[in-house]
Amino acid sequence: MRVYLPTSLRTLRRWAQAAEAGPAPLTGYAVTPGLREWYADADIHELEYAATARAARASLRLLQESEPRRVVLAVDAPDAAVSVRDDLDEGAVELSAAVPWPAVAAALVDAQEAEDDVRLAIGQVDAADLGDADAEFAVSSTEDHELLWYATQEIPDLPPPA
Repeated sequence: MRVYLPTSLRTLRRWAQAAEAGPAPLTGYAVTPGLREWYADADIHELEYAATARAARASLRLLQESEPRRVVLAVDAPDAAVSVRDDLDEGAVELSAAVPWPAVAAALVDAQEAEDDVRLAIGQVDAADLGDADAEFAVSSTEDHELLWYATQEIPDLPPPA
């Protein structure tokens, strides 16, 4: 199953050096029954995009102002290691094992142009989830920025934050 793990650049580099994402448990997002129900008319590509967007939003909880780029790691996890947690959020899953580096498909990372919007959104996700309109505006502004795709061999060369 393709799982999208929210993370940070610092953690992503550590995982790359260790040749595995972990330790477990890891919380991520995937195309689950709850996500399919939430986006009833969506095709598989739209569902994958929705799972990625949810992981990108979750990555905001992991960031610091000194590292203002959303990061999502796309991994292919064995179904047996994935527990669906739609009770937490549509598309949420938990991995019961660390992910070996060969199972990593790509890293999705904000471009430098997103940093100002991401800085404004850091620390605002919980307030946005609770209905604060200003916080929701800050968080949703990050969604105007598409994440860039990086192959696993490119991860060590990702530029540092500005």
